[in-house]
Amino acid sequence: MAKEDNFEWYSTTELSAFEKINIGALVNIGSSKDTLELTGEKYQTVDGFGGCFNELSWIALSKLSDEKKNDILNELFLNESGCKFNLCRLPIGANDYSTEWYSLNETDNDYEMKDFSIQRDQKYLIPYIKEGLKRKPDLKLFASPWSPPIWMKHPKAHNYGTLIWNKEILDAYALYFLKFLQAYKEQGIKIDQIHVQNEPMSSQKFPSCIWTGDQFREFIGEYIGPLFEKNNVAAEIWLGTLNGPEIDNRQLYTDYDDYANLVLSDEKAAKYVKGVAYQWAGKNAVQRTHESWPEIKLMQTENECGDGKNSWEYAHYVFRLFRHYFANGVNAYIYWNMALEPGGLSTWGWNQNTLVTINPETNEYVYNPEFYVMKHFSHFIKSGAIRLGTKGHFTGNSLAFENPDGTVVLVVNNGFKNDRKITLIVKDKEITVILKAYSFNTFIV
Repeated sequence: MAKEDNFEWYSTTELSAFEKINIGALVNIGSSKDTLELTGEKYQTVDGFGGCFNELSWIALSKLSDEKKNDILNELFLNESGCKFNLCRLPIGANDYSTEWYSLNETDNDYEMKDFSIQRDQKYLIPYIKEGLKRKPDLKLFASPWSPPIWMKHPKAHNYGTLIWNKEILDAYALYFLKFLQAYKEQGIKIDQIHVQNEPMSSQKFPSCIWTGDQFREFIGEYIGPLFEKNNVAAEIWLGTLNGPEIDNRQLYTDYDDYANLVLSDEKAAKYVKGVAYQWAGKNAVQRTHESWPEIKLMQTENECGDGKNSWEYAHYVFRLFRHYFANGVNAYIYWNMALEPGGLSTWGWNQNTLVTINPETNEYVYNPEFYVMKHFSHFIKSGAIRLGTKGHFTGNSLAFENPDGTVVLVVNNGFKNDRKITLIVKDKEITVILKAYSFNTFIV
């Protein structure tokens, strides 16, 4: 077997972030019955990692000095030592981290979208996105509405409610998406994917809209799909972002068969659907979707956002989300808020976690534990990487990938509160290491 110096190792604990370990110093620790070994199996291709561009995030960043704001943006998108995000999300109209509720056309009965405007987005979202593009010119973007314009809904409100289901409204709403793509293109911003509705299974007190699977099927197959085809739109249409199924007492059925399977089984709608996007309780359907439709791309679109305390314990839960989604076939993993002020309070009153906490009073910021979880993946795993199969006792605590250049990346979580010895076997190379208690680790071979 090859020697230890064939391995590169980075480790994060609660007290030490992203530390490069001197493997050459490891001697005489023996092998371990706890192993992690490649099986030779190859699975899905990785498209990338990123976060969401939100208004409150840009406002927080803008309260820092230019130097510190640029330091954070560089670390997210540019720096060779940073996260290297390459795939990010933005809302179409307001979401729960906008300063207030709005859409891009609130003129009643404007079916021709004469008053459609992204003027509001010029204040926060577009400057934020352009800072990302300045650092990552090939940054890919996907967009989803939290709510249609309220004159298209019943009741007439940004939060709660459903889309009014008649041909006049549906034609207008498909045009709304087309106008959005065209307006952003005029700003030099290419939107690569449209995800039809954020969390269609929840009627919330923040902008939201309930959709059934049958409604997705009809809207995609009869309205937005043909309109995009007629206008030679390059942006892909995705079935997302699905936040179910979830077992509860809701009246609306939220099973896999009522959404992804229903739409993908419909010949007219399926020809337009390029991927299925899941978040939150959608993790309960991702396995069945991938097993049934392996040709369809999948994405995890919103990391579960915690309680604003940014605890070390919650970061370990986030690692388990990574493991679950990638083990079940997703091609990309997207975080939620990239930067917020302390507490991460949303407009509707929920404290949520963030990658970077910004204190505008002191002009200081801190990278939170989940930042390093993201970085342990996104810094090392390149677009085009292939997920690899593993075996051994640490399989359930790890993921393995092969980059296009042939390097293998192992991301391993020691979720125990004590040190654990583990033997890694990769490409005829073997090393035994001691993973620090409650740590995240990345090995490059």
